Formats: sequence, structure tokens, C-alpha cells
Amino acid sequence: MKRRIFAPLAAVGALLTVAAPAGADTPNDGWEPAPSPSWSYPAGVRCDFAVQGSPVVDEVVRRTLATYEDGTKLFEYKGELVVRVVNSETGASYDADASGRAVVEVRPDRSQSWYVVGPILAGFGEGGGNVPRGLYTVDGAYTLEVSATGYKTLNLIHGSTDSLCDRVS
Repeated sequence: MKRRIFAPLAAVGALLTVAAPAGADTPNDGWEPAPSPSWSYPAGVRCDFAVQGSPVVDEVVRRTLATYEDGTKLFEYKGELVVRVVNSETGASYDADASGRAVVEVRPDRSQSWYVVGPILAGFGEGGGNVPRGLYTVDGAYTLEVSATGYKTLNLIHGSTDSLCDRVS
């Protein structure tokens, strides 16, 4: 049992400490801005009410770690991100920290594997994952698999989820 817990944690740690390729001499080591768009969902899609979010602090950057012959790409993300989540019906809001660090593998079929340390925002539709419908801050060390159909599987190695729908209801 311990092997199943510690092996993924070791993988997350190893992926997040990937060094820049030898000989990389750019001043920013390949980092470029990765702005987060504003978003909105009608009632019933993520929360029982309409909800929207906009970054209030967005210093996220990304770099490409690898591109493979089959078109798969490996990206690393880091930087401060705070998203204001608003209940569109009442105006209640909450500033959610989503400043985690992640390595994300994006495959040609649009499926993805996320290896994350720290908080991110994750939304789950009804029947769209192994977490109930909702909008969450996920924090800790974890993986998130997104299938080609959009089904999300969250594997918390050590961490927690916080319902943002509850925070702004």
C-alpha cells in the first residue's frame, strides 16, 4: 500500500524539479506568460446557481519542457493566480488561490495528465469525473487525469478539496 502512495508522490516531485535543457541561455529559461481567461457557467453546470470567475492576480507563466514525435507536449506552469469567484445571482464572492505548480502532459487526442503541488481551481460537471459536480480549489500533491472526452479523475496523494460553490452560496 505504501508503494502506491509514495510512488506517485515521488513522480510529482520529480516532474516538478525538471531542469531546463542543457545549454538553455535565454534570460527567462523559456518561461512565457500564460494568462487565465475569465469564465462563467449557467446555473446547474458547476453550482446550483450561475457562477463566474475572473483573475484578480495573474502572474502565471509556462514553458515547454518537451515535444514528442506523436505531438504530445509537456508544459510546466508556475506563478501567483488569484481568481475572484462570484455567485452571479447574489453577488457573493470569494478570492480563490490557484497558485499551484504543475507539469501538464497534453496529448494529440486532447487528453491530459496533470502533476500538481499546491492549489488550482478545478470544475467538474455532473457525471464528468470522480468528484461530484462543482467548482473546487484542490490543494496539496495530486494528479488530475482528463480523458479525451473530458472526464476528470482526481487522485489526491496528500491534500484536500474546498467547494467554491459552498463559499459563494
